[in-house]
Amino acid sequence: MVATKIDGRAFAETVRQDVARHVAQLRSDHGVTPGLAVVLVGEDPASEVYVRNKGKQTRECGMASFEHKLDAATSEAELLGLIDRLNADPSVHGILVQLPLPSHIESNKILNAIDPAKDVDGFHISNVGLLGTGQKAMVPCTPLGCLMLLRHHHGKLDGLNAVVLGRSNIVGKPMAQLLLRDNCTVTIAHSRSRDLESIVRSADIVIVAVGRPEIVTGDWIRPGATVIDVGINRIERDGKTKLVGDVHFDSAADMAGAITPVPGGVGPMTIACLLANTLTACCRAKGLSEPSSLTA
Repeated sequence: MVATKIDGRAFAETVRQDVARHVAQLRSDHGVTPGLAVVLVGEDPASEVYVRNKGKQTRECGMASFEHKLDAATSEAELLGLIDRLNADPSVHGILVQLPLPSHIESNKILNAIDPAKDVDGFHISNVGLLGTGQKAMVPCTPLGCLMLLRHHHGKLDGLNAVVLGRSNIVGKPMAQLLLRDNCTVTIAHSRSRDLESIVRSADIVIVAVGRPEIVTGDWIRPGATVIDVGINRIERDGKTKLVGDVHFDSAADMAGAITPVPGGVGPMTIACLLANTLTACCRAKGLSEPSSLTA
């Protein structure tokens, strides 16, 4: 069996085009332009690249981009003050604080200071609770992207057995909630799970988000299963630096029915879903219909 490669780059481009179309319609019909504010504290090179890409794609979709780059010595109080101003700014519909933050700033305090309606990362405790109880919430971008890829590949997910390997607040837990809402039978597995290989092998859908390079190999995969690899790991191999996922791609592709590559799978969907969340937040703020294809 040779697995179908799920092309996250191509699907992310489709999502961005859909967002751009809705943004143009919002501006034409209602004179409204969605706005995304991204806050970066410090000079982490990877974060700077990520923030730059977010700004570029935000503008390409016709939305307003507000970038706030702060010195690493910025105090927690100063950052909270900026968030208060962004919360009160009617031109800003989405707020994202780039993680990680410097060690002197408490991340949870900052994330929970964001207006939940503008929390396009979906990390605020209110959005976590709303998602967990099946109510309308802002959904974390990476799990939302995974769900979109699964829906696109499978159509309905009703009755499928899904294993989420990883229990982080950013991916694992919200991913499980989204799969439950789509009527999957869901198991969350992790490093302390007994007989992990057998648990994974029972699944029709496997989502792997543990941050350990190539931990899942082909002999863990049920023939024909769909494998969504969230991991992005930089390793040294044959004297060269290489990006790999949490899944050993070649061996898993021999067993799976479909699989996301790394890079080019889930990664491109994260920013695309950030744009989708900003559009959704704008529509909700204005009391307008939100595009159903871009939400959970």
